[in-house]
Amino acid sequence: MQIIEVTTPILEKKFIEVNVHLYANDPNYIRPLNHEILDIFDKRKNKLLNNGNAKRWLLKDEAGEYIGRIAAFLNPHYTNKGDTLKTGGIGFFDCINNQQAAILLFDTAKNWFEELGVEAMDGPINFGERDKWWGLLIDGFHSPLYGMNYNAPYYQKLFEQYGFKTFYNQFCWHLRVDTRLPEKFYAAHQKHCDNKDIHAERVNRRHLDKYARDFSHIYNRAWAQHEGNKQISPEKAIGLFNKMKPILDRDIMWFTYHKNEPVAVWLNIPDLNQIFRHFNGKFSVLEKIKLLWYRYTGKCNRFVGIVYGIVPEWQGSGIDYYMIVEASKIIQSKNKYTELELQWQGDFNPKMLAISKQLGCSQSRKLATFRYLFDQSKVFERHPMLH
Repeated sequence: MQIIEVTTPILEKKFIEVNVHLYANDPNYIRPLNHEILDIFDKRKNKLLNNGNAKRWLLKDEAGEYIGRIAAFLNPHYTNKGDTLKTGGIGFFDCINNQQAAILLFDTAKNWFEELGVEAMDGPINFGERDKWWGLLIDGFHSPLYGMNYNAPYYQKLFEQYGFKTFYNQFCWHLRVDTRLPEKFYAAHQKHCDNKDIHAERVNRRHLDKYARDFSHIYNRAWAQHEGNKQISPEKAIGLFNKMKPILDRDIMWFTYHKNEPVAVWLNIPDLNQIFRHFNGKFSVLEKIKLLWYRYTGKCNRFVGIVYGIVPEWQGSGIDYYMIVEASKIIQSKNKYTELELQWQGDFNPKMLAISKQLGCSQSRKLATFRYLFDQSKVFERHPMLH
């Protein structure tokens, strides 16, 4: 077997095709858009490459067939709560069901990291935000949501037999849109309805910059310190919201305010994979037209929760229940969606998991982010719990 570093456009194409070929006969597989993978490794598109570093490799067998791939990246902003080790990330891992092949791929990434003074590697993760390409699927092998990793069940064995250990699990939850919420939600809603200083509203496209700033305010107070992420500046939030604009559905994007101060947010997007499964990785002008057609002809009946946050002083007040009830009035009456899936809830966040269970959701998938310590004599510690 031979390791080949990706250094040319032709090899970049092979890096995409390995994933497609390995899952050619899997009916649940949905091919990611080519440009969304390629852009991660393009300095013009991914600013992390200004100060970070990334490599990609392919694995070829004796017959000349490509049988695996892996990417490794050093992100100077990547850290987790409680981290003391310099940690790199691996992602976009694919491999045939062969442990020796997997070892060769993992060793290649590890050797590169060691040259850079890295002490551990996490994976599979993204060289970017945590809302995409994060975690190994270990339960719930149905068609992936937009931006979600999909892999065969045997991948877990490839990771664990190499020596990776679970750093944390990520849970996804499913809920039918026509489900009546538990009574405690309506009780909390009534309590806050009586307060004229509180209101919930949908995002208004005309004032997208305003909502982006409100999101930045809530995120930085509710999440940044816990996730180990740097804060999201208002300018970056505006960029993220503008990027979402073509797929934005205001009926599923909600903010709650107290005296016009943002205190809670619940952002969802349509599950675009229900549409992208027809695009075969392409996203030209024709596919963009098809996207609009599919969206407005009701071909997307599932929406996906991507962000849910409450500023600290309002946590535990039921303000989020109030917001969910207000949102449900619109979402259920429009009859546009039949399913909701909440994704990426870490097992280190019991409060968030409790909310999903209280909603009446059922677990739909389980992913895991693994960690491998280069010095195996060191004590392995899982991600600390959030309180």
